[in-house]
Amino acid sequence: MLKWVACGGPEYAAILELRREVLRRPLGLDFSPRDLAAEKDDLFLSLWDGDFLAGCLLLRDKGRSVAQMRQVAVAESRRGRGLGRTMVEEAEAECRRRGFSRVILHARADAEEFYRRLGYRAEGEPFVEIGIEHRLMAKDFRERTGRNS
Repeated sequence: MLKWVACGGPEYAAILELRREVLRRPLGLDFSPRDLAAEKDDLFLSLWDGDFLAGCLLLRDKGRSVAQMRQVAVAESRRGRGLGRTMVEEAEAECRRRGFSRVILHARADAEEFYRRLGYRAEGEPFVEIGIEHRLMAKDFRERTGRNS
């Protein structure tokens, strides 16, 4: 079950722990109070398998009709089942509902091909963030009305 939640909601602690487990601890990192304070206005997508949190991501409004997708994580025991794709597609649908015309993300080098398969394109050169190589990737949405103008 996919569920959108606000920062600090009842599911937020589980989302934070999954992000720590998948994205931070393998790098010897944790979230700082400043990192967490910056999330207060973000939207969090959670993907549940019964009572088990299988995946999550967050969306941040960057202004000018641009959303940033961040912290996409799938529990190790649930990988390879298309859950990442399901979450990204739901995030894109939410972006469209909210009027965003573009989604950007910082893809880790080992996830770049995953995002390419979902229609994202690389922009610029690779860069180092949290000690590992990333690449800015983006996807633009175009209105399709089906009518000739």
